[in-house]
Amino acid sequence: MTVETQGMTTLIQVFDMQKSLEFYCGILGFELLDKAGPADDIGWVMLKLNEVYLMLNTQYEMHDRPQTPDRERIKAHSDTCFYFMCADPDEVYEHIIQKGIVAERPKIAPYGMKQLYFSDPDGYSVCFQSAV
Repeated sequence: MTVETQGMTTLIQVFDMQKSLEFYCGILGFELLDKAGPADDIGWVMLKLNEVYLMLNTQYEMHDRPQTPDRERIKAHSDTCFYFMCADPDEVYEHIIQKGIVAERPKIAPYGMKQLYFSDPDGYSVCFQSAV
Protein backbone atom coordinates (compact mmCIF):
# COMPACT_ATOMS: atom_id res chain seq x y z
CA MET A 1 0.00 0.00 0.00
CA THR A 2 1.14 3.52 -0.75
CA VAL A 3 0.10 6.23 1.67
CA GLU A 4 -1.70 8.99 -0.17
CA THR A 5 -0.51 12.46 0.77
CA GLN A 6 -1.75 15.88 -0.13
CA GLY A 7 1.43 17.81 0.58
CA MET A 8 3.78 18.44 3.46
CA THR A 9 4.22 21.33 5.85
CA THR A 10 7.33 22.07 7.86
CA LEU A 11 7.13 23.51 11.39
CA ILE A 12 10.06 25.49 12.78
CA GLN A 13 10.59 27.21 16.12
CA VAL A 14 11.41 30.92 15.91
CA PHE A 15 12.80 33.33 18.49
CA ASP A 16 10.99 36.51 17.39
CA MET A 17 7.73 35.93 15.52
CA GLN A 18 7.48 39.52 14.27
CA LYS A 19 10.99 39.37 12.77
CA SER A 20 10.21 36.02 11.17
CA LEU A 21 6.96 37.34 9.69
CA GLU A 22 8.81 40.35 8.28
CA PHE A 23 11.30 37.96 6.67
CA TYR A 24 8.94 35.29 5.33
CA CYS A 25 5.98 37.54 4.42
CA GLY A 26 7.58 40.96 3.90
CA ILE A 27 10.68 39.82 2.01
CA LEU A 28 9.93 36.39 0.54
CA GLY A 29 6.24 37.02 -0.13
CA PHE A 30 4.56 34.31 1.93
CA GLU A 31 0.89 34.87 2.71
CA LEU A 32 -0.33 34.63 6.32
CA LEU A 33 -3.13 32.03 6.23
CA ASP A 34 -3.79 31.52 9.93
CA LYS A 35 -2.43 32.54 13.32
CA ALA A 36 -2.89 31.85 17.01
CA GLY A 37 -2.64 34.52 19.66
CA PRO A 38 -3.25 38.26 19.87
CA ALA A 39 -1.54 40.62 17.40
CA ASP A 40 1.15 41.60 19.91
CA ASP A 41 1.86 37.98 20.99
CA ILE A 42 1.31 35.65 18.03
CA GLY A 43 2.54 32.20 18.98
CA TRP A 44 1.89 30.20 15.81
CA VAL A 45 1.28 30.93 12.13
CA MET A 46 0.55 29.04 8.93
CA LEU A 47 2.16 30.62 5.86
CA LYS A 48 1.82 29.86 2.15
CA LEU A 49 3.87 30.79 -0.92
CA ASN A 50 2.39 29.31 -4.10
CA GLU A 51 2.06 25.61 -3.16
CA VAL A 52 4.58 25.72 -0.29
CA TYR A 53 3.33 25.78 3.29
CA LEU A 54 5.39 26.67 6.36
CA MET A 55 4.37 26.84 10.02
CA LEU A 56 6.22 28.99 12.55
CA ASN A 57 5.89 28.55 16.29
CA THR A 58 7.48 30.74 18.93
CA GLN A 59 10.29 29.10 20.82
CA TYR A 60 9.28 30.85 24.07
CA GLU A 61 6.14 32.27 25.58
CA MET A 62 6.48 36.07 25.60
CA HIS A 63 6.92 36.26 29.41
CA ASP A 64 9.68 33.56 29.29
CA ARG A 65 11.60 34.88 26.29
CA PRO A 66 15.21 35.87 27.03
CA GLN A 67 16.60 39.18 25.74
CA THR A 68 18.73 37.51 23.06
CA PRO A 69 18.57 34.23 21.11
CA ASP A 70 20.61 31.26 22.28
CA ARG A 71 23.70 31.19 19.99
CA GLU A 72 24.10 27.42 20.39
CA ARG A 73 20.54 26.86 19.21
CA ILE A 74 21.12 29.05 16.14
CA LYS A 75 24.33 27.11 15.38
CA ALA A 76 22.35 23.89 15.58
CA HIS A 77 20.14 25.10 12.71
CA SER A 78 23.10 25.00 10.33
CA ASP A 79 22.12 21.48 9.24
CA THR A 80 18.62 22.56 8.17
CA CYS A 81 17.97 24.12 4.77
CA PHE A 82 14.74 24.95 2.96
CA TYR A 83 15.14 24.43 -0.79
CA PHE A 84 12.72 26.31 -3.03
CA MET A 85 12.57 25.71 -6.76
CA CYS A 86 12.30 28.99 -8.64
CA ALA A 87 12.55 30.32 -12.19
CA ASP A 88 15.55 32.60 -11.68
CA PRO A 89 17.82 32.63 -8.61
CA ASP A 90 19.51 35.79 -9.93
CA GLU A 91 16.19 37.61 -9.83
CA VAL A 92 15.61 36.43 -6.25
CA TYR A 93 19.13 37.59 -5.37
CA GLU A 94 18.45 41.12 -6.66
CA HIS A 95 15.17 41.21 -4.74
CA ILE A 96 16.58 40.09 -1.37
CA ILE A 97 19.67 42.31 -1.62
CA GLN A 98 17.38 45.32 -2.11
CA LYS A 99 15.55 44.24 1.06
CA GLY A 100 18.79 44.17 3.08
CA ILE A 101 19.44 40.43 3.15
CA VAL A 102 23.11 39.45 3.04
CA ALA A 103 23.89 36.81 0.41
CA GLU A 104 26.45 35.86 -2.19
CA ARG A 105 25.46 35.74 -5.85
CA PRO A 106 23.95 32.42 -7.01
CA LYS A 107 26.42 29.71 -7.98
CA ILE A 108 26.14 26.59 -10.10
CA ALA A 109 26.57 23.38 -8.10
CA PRO A 110 28.45 20.41 -9.62
CA TYR A 111 25.12 18.57 -10.00
CA GLY A 112 23.67 21.26 -12.29
CA MET A 113 21.58 23.46 -10.01
CA LYS A 114 21.98 27.24 -9.85
CA GLN A 115 21.62 28.02 -6.15
CA LEU A 116 21.24 31.12 -3.99
CA TYR A 117 21.83 30.57 -0.27
CA PHE A 118 21.09 32.89 2.65
CA SER A 119 19.79 32.62 6.22
CA ASP A 120 16.53 33.49 7.92
CA PRO A 121 16.50 35.42 11.24
CA ASP A 122 16.86 32.16 13.23
CA GLY A 123 19.83 30.81 11.30
CA TYR A 124 17.94 28.35 9.12
CA SER A 125 19.43 28.16 5.63
CA VAL A 126 17.26 29.10 2.68
CA CYS A 127 18.12 28.17 -0.91
CA PHE A 128 16.37 29.30 -4.08
CA GLN A 129 17.43 27.11 -6.98
CA SER A 130 16.76 26.21 -10.59
CA ALA A 131 18.12 23.61 -12.98
CA VAL A 132 20.81 24.92 -15.32
